[in-house]
Amino acid sequence: QVQLVESGGGSVQAGGSLRLSCTASGRTISNYNMGWFRQAPGKEREFVAAISFTGVSTYYSESVKGRFTISRDNAKNTMYLQMNSLKSEDTAVYYCSAVSSGRKTATDIAHTSDGRDMDYWGKGTLVTVSS
Repeated sequence: QVQLVESGGGSVQAGGSLRLSCTASGRTISNYNMGWFRQAPGKEREFVAAISFTGVSTYYSESVKGRFTISRDNAKNTMYLQMNSLKSEDTAVYYCSAVSSGRKTATDIAHTSDGRDMDYWGKGTLVTVSS
């Protein structure tokens, strides 16, 4: 079992930045492709970014491309999401998730609009962007 815990959420003004972290315990994440998803009030969960287990390949939704950067440090068992130029429409609960590299690729994660069939999920961290 892998336990995922998100941190770094908070309130920020439009144009500001936040860095989310997702720390794993229970197992090393080095064999897991991982992703960030978000769910805004009244909306369905949506894909934000994905990263391969090596960290070499990354994918982003069109809405965050050029503003967000996903990364990981397998030695620290942690994944990150650097969010710059935040907009009010980025307000949401952000979730990290992981899936065995043998079951899904990072590309697969990027094409899974709502993150179904991922192996593990964190409980989420709230990001509020005020305009």
